[in-house]
Amino acid sequence: MPRASAPQNPSAVQETARSRKLQLLGILCGLTAGGWLGAAEAPTKLVTAGVSPIVISLIMVIGVFLARWSLPALILGTSSVRADVRRAPHLIIWAVLAGCLWAVANTMTIFAIRDIGLSIAFPLWNSNSLLGILWGFLFFNELRQAGWRRWAGVLGGALVMCVGATLLAVASSTQGPVAHSLRGVWAALGAGVLWGTMYIPYRKAYLTGMNPLSFLTFFTVGELGMMLTLAVSYLSFVPLWHELTSARDVLFWLMLGGFVWVIGDVFQQYAAKYAGISRGIPLSNSNQLWGLLWGILVFGELHGRSVSTYTQVIGGSLLMMLGVGAIAFSSATSNEQTQWKEAALREGRRYGIAADFIEARMDGRQAAGEQKPSRSAFDWLLVSIATGVFVFLAAAVRVPQISLHWGPAAILSAATLLLFLVCGLTLWRTTRFH
Repeated sequence: MPRASAPQNPSAVQETARSRKLQLLGILCGLTAGGWLGAAEAPTKLVTAGVSPIVISLIMVIGVFLARWSLPALILGTSSVRADVRRAPHLIIWAVLAGCLWAVANTMTIFAIRDIGLSIAFPLWNSNSLLGILWGFLFFNELRQAGWRRWAGVLGGALVMCVGATLLAVASSTQGPVAHSLRGVWAALGAGVLWGTMYIPYRKAYLTGMNPLSFLTFFTVGELGMMLTLAVSYLSFVPLWHELTSARDVLFWLMLGGFVWVIGDVFQQYAAKYAGISRGIPLSNSNQLWGLLWGILVFGELHGRSVSTYTQVIGGSLLMMLGVGAIAFSSATSNEQTQWKEAALREGRRYGIAADFIEARMDGRQAAGEQKPSRSAFDWLLVSIATGVFVFLAAAVRVPQISLHWGPAAILSAATLLLFLVCGLTLWRTTRFH
C-alpha cells in the first residue's frame, strides 16, 4: 500500500501562500509603476517649446517635493514617518543620497529626450535593470539558491535587453546631427547607471522595515537640494530666475509631471520591497513601452522616418520588454526568500532594529505593539498647501504650442488611472500600505 504523505504544517502553508501573494502584489506594483513613470515623462516634451532642460527638471522636482510630503501625510500621516525615523535614523542619510542620485539622473534624461527623443531615450536609460540585478545579488542575497531556471530567466532576459538597447542606440543615429545623437545616448545611459545605483538605498531601507512612504519623504530632501545646486551652478541665480518667470505659463504641466512621477515611484518602491530590486525594477521599467506609446502616438515622434528606423525602435523595445518579462517572472523560490530574510536580519543587526519588527514589515503587516498610524492637523495642512499650489498654477496654465494627438493621450491616461485604482486597492487590502 502506498505510504500516506505527512500532513503539512498549517502555519508553513499559510506563510507560503502569504509570500506568493506578496510577490504577485510586487509584480502588479511594478507594472503599475511602469505606466505612471512613463506618463510622467510626457511633459518633458516641452523642451521643444524652448524651455531649458535644467528648468524643466527643477520644476518637476519641486512638484515631486510637494507630492512626496503630501501623499504620505494623506495616506498614513506623518506620525508613521516619525516612528520609522526613531527606529532607523541612519537610513535618512541613505534616503537623501538616493535623492541626490535621482536628481542628477533625471536632469540627464531631459537632455537625452531633447537630443534623441522620448521613444528612444526611455529604453536606453532603463539599462538600470542590469545594475539592479547585480546589486541585488551582491548585497542583498537576491537570486541566491534560486535554481538554474531562475538564473537562466534573469541572465537570458538581461542578454535580450542588451540586444534591444543596441538596436535602439543604432536607431538614434538617424534622429539628428551625429554630435547631438551621441550626446543623447550617453546622457540616457548615464542616467541608467545613476538610477541603477540608487536602488541600493531602497533595498537597505525596506529590508529593515522602513515604510516606502517614509523613505520617500527624506528622499525628496536630497532630490530638491541637489537639483537646486545643479540649476544654480549651470545657470546662476539671475538667469535661472528669468527662465522660471518666462516659463510661468507651463509651470503647472511640469509640476504635474513631477506629481505623476511620484505616484509611479510609490508603486515602484513597493515593487522593490515585495519582489526585490532584481525583479521589481525590471518590471517598473516597462515604462519604456509606455514611453514608446506616448512618444509615437501622442507626440508623433518618428513621423516620416524610414521603415528601418521604425523596425529598429519597435523591435528593440519589444526585445527589451521580452527580457524584462523573463527577469520579472522568474519568481523567488522559498530557498531564495530564506536568503532575503538572512540579509534583512543582517541589516537589522547593523542598525539595531528588532527582528520581530523586520519580520512583520517583510510580511506586509504591523508589528506587535506598533502604534496605528494617524493623521493630524499638520498632515492636512501639508495636503492643503500642495493642493493650493497646484490650483494656483492651474489658473494661469495654457496649452503648450506643440503638436500632439489628444485622442491617444486620453486613452493612455485612462489606462494609467485604471492601473492606479486596481493596484492601489489591492495594496491597501493586502498590506495597508506597510
